[in-house]
Order: sequence, then structure tokens, then C-alpha cells
Amino acid sequence: MKRLLCIVGSMDAGGAETFLMKIYRQMDKTKYQMDFCVAKEEKGFYDDEIKSLGGKIYHIAPKSESLIKNLKDIFNIVKEQKYKYVMRISQHSLSALELLAAKIGGAKVLAFRSSNTNSGGNKLNLLLHYLFRPIANKIVNVKIAPSTEAANYMFGKGIVKKNKYFLINNGLDMEKFKYSQETRETIRKKLGIEEKFVIGHVGRFSRQKNHKFLLEIFKEYLKRNDNSILLLIGKGELENEIKEYSKILEINDKVIFYGVSENVNELYSAMDIFVFPSLFEGMPNTVIEAQASGLDCIISDTITKECNITGNVKFKSLKESAKQWSENIIIQNRNRSEEEKIFYEKSYDIKSVTKEFEKIIFNEG
Repeated sequence: MKRLLCIVGSMDAGGAETFLMKIYRQMDKTKYQMDFCVAKEEKGFYDDEIKSLGGKIYHIAPKSESLIKNLKDIFNIVKEQKYKYVMRISQHSLSALELLAAKIGGAKVLAFRSSNTNSGGNKLNLLLHYLFRPIANKIVNVKIAPSTEAANYMFGKGIVKKNKYFLINNGLDMEKFKYSQETRETIRKKLGIEEKFVIGHVGRFSRQKNHKFLLEIFKEYLKRNDNSILLLIGKGELENEIKEYSKILEINDKVIFYGVSENVNELYSAMDIFVFPSLFEGMPNTVIEAQASGLDCIISDTITKECNITGNVKFKSLKESAKQWSENIIIQNRNRSEEEKIFYEKSYDIKSVTKEFEKIIFNEG
């Protein structure tokens, strides 16, 4: 059996981790396994599921505490467990150092998946990314990205121009994410929002997701349609700050802070539109999922145009006002069950994506 060791910050319900889990669930466990190296002692969102699927979880020192200890832990795990396949998912080129430790430990396939189009840090952080990128490109022998822009950011335009990377779509289990009228009615009744117009958002409460601006957009929209609810799904370090801001804007009684959900696929059916004003993204899972459920999406133009799979995505500039964004929130009356065919045609079904992933990582046909 071939085992892939995935190095991540944690196995919580973020976009990169969810991407890994979607592939892991589809893999033929008689041939392949995925194990995880995490720099977090606390239990992760996906830990129980990983173990139930036969995966192992190793805890390593966070780089923030000790870079040397972090790299040494990875070296020891790879060497002792004889891993030949190792992958790192990150938005910063410095993370390739962990693959260097794996290489010294004996790994042969060193895969790096770019997870974003920006590291979200200060100018020094960005400078370090660009300075280290050429070294990272030499360490990594399998370069993966979810979009052209994410590949440009992580590996450089030269790599992209020469097509020396692999574009792997953020695939979906279409049976799970397709629209269901029955599920819609059940969820809306449970939340007490049967007759409401529901604006949805799924994402971690972090600076990147731009929740304050989203609240401002919603406040402007309420002036046109007071019978509306903003449904926010996710957790994160800024959650309390965003809750306080909703009170300052005096809209907190119309905002649902749902938390993390294991059934986010069902929540899309309960929404009427999806609004996503992120500062930057690689290829957002949530925008793809929302489209699979037949939702119109209004998203920032900082996000790659490649995420517009169905043609129902409208891109807006973050330089525009909250009022201008709100004017694009329109009630649509159309059949939301017609998107499935498009996803199969564009190879966004998870079975096709998993086969491509196995071929790239394990050199399997």
C-alpha cells in the first residue's frame, strides 16, 4: 500500500483541509492511504474521521515555537515510517522547507499545493515569499494549484508559462451538494426562517474573509428588504469581533452565527444567494459548492475568474461601496437543480479529481 503524508497546520474545517478530505474519502483504501502531520495539539475537526478511514495523525512542533524542532519532527517521522510520498499545502513558499526535511528523511515525491493567491501578511512576509520562491521550486518536484492565479503566486509565471505544474480542481461530491427543496424546507423551519430571504456566507472568521464589509453590505440591503437574514457559517479568531460589529451596526437580530457544520452541503439549499467579499483566495471551495447548489454568487474581483463554473457568479470590486454591492443582491426565480451537468462536463466531480490526484502523486494511470 502507498501512503501519502500530508503536512498541514491542523485538520480543521478550512478550505485546504476540506480539499484533502474530499479526496481521501474517495481513494481506494486497498491501494492508498493518507496520513497527516499537524502542528496543533488540540483535536482537529476531521481527526475522528481520519482515524475511522485508517489514517494516522502525527503531532509536530509548530514553526512559531521552534523551526528547528518542527523540521526535525518531520525528518524523524518520514525516516522512521519510510514515507516516499509527502505533500505540503500552504500559501507561503517558506513552507517548502518542511518538504526539504522530508527529502532528507528519504521521501522521493515532494508535492506542494498552493492554497492561495496571497499570504495575507505584511510586506516583509511577502518579500520573504518572493525571495524564497526559487529555492522552493527547486525543492518541490510535484507542483499543484487549484487555479492559474494560485500557481502564479506560489511558483511564478515562468513555471505556469512552461506548464510545469498540475491544475487540480476543487472537486465535489455532486450528490451531496445538489439543491434539494425538501432539505431547504427542513433547514429553514429548524432555523425559524421559513419566509425570509437568506443571504449566505461560509468561511473562517479571519481578516481574509472580510466579514465586516459583508455586514455593511447586508445592512445596506436591509434598507430594501427588511425581511432578510444573513447566515454566517464558520468559526475563527475574529468571530467575537464580528459579533460585536453586528451589534454596533444594529443588525445582530438579523444575523445567524451558525458555527461550523458537518452538513454545510445542506445549508446551501436553505440560502437564496451567496455573498463572498474576500480580500484574496486561491480557488474558494465555498463558491464552487454554492454554485453546485444552484446559487447565484456575488464575490470580490480579487478572486480568480476560473471559479465561475456555471456563469452565475458576479464579480465586484472591493473599491465599490457596500451600497453598490447590495444593489446586486437580487431575488432569482429559476430552477436550481440544473447545474450538475456543467460540473461533470468541467471535471469538477470528486471522482474524476481523485483519479487525477492519484495519477499525479502516485504515478498511477
